[in-house]
Amino acid sequence: MGDKMFEAAAMERTIKDYFGVNADIRQWVLEKVSVGKNIDACLFLTSKKQLFLLINGSSDLVLGDIRKIVSHMGLKAEIYFPPRNRLHYFDEIGREKFHEVFPSRKQISSDDIVFYRTLAPYNPALMLISEIKDSFVYCYDANAKNNWRPAVRFAYRRIKTS
Repeated sequence: MGDKMFEAAAMERTIKDYFGVNADIRQWVLEKVSVGKNIDACLFLTSKKQLFLLINGSSDLVLGDIRKIVSHMGLKAEIYFPPRNRLHYFDEIGREKFHEVFPSRKQISSDDIVFYRTLAPYNPALMLISEIKDSFVYCYDANAKNNWRPAVRFAYRRIKTS
């Protein structure tokens, strides 16, 4: 039990340092499950009954990759947390990527950079999960028919309050 507490404390510290989010881990739903080649995910509930997903891997991941992984896992993300002290991180990177492709465009709207936001490097990635779609959380399995198999059965839907 001491190892799990140590891992939880280390993960809480990493999340606070990198994302600036206080995540008091109360219960592990999935602990270090594979969601791709050399990519692991941890799914946990906080003391405020919020469900968080942390994805970390040795490969170069971008926001678009993370969105696909979250969808394949059977989850719906409400918030993708940017790195600490960079509230507009995805928009900044999206504008830079847009300028690389269209250097002469001066006025850029948020609609113009929707695709280019998905090219922002995002590793590690932290998401607040709003819903588990069909009460199953899936993990990557190269031997499965569609490369994803159920890892755990867990029902969760966040109810927004004022």
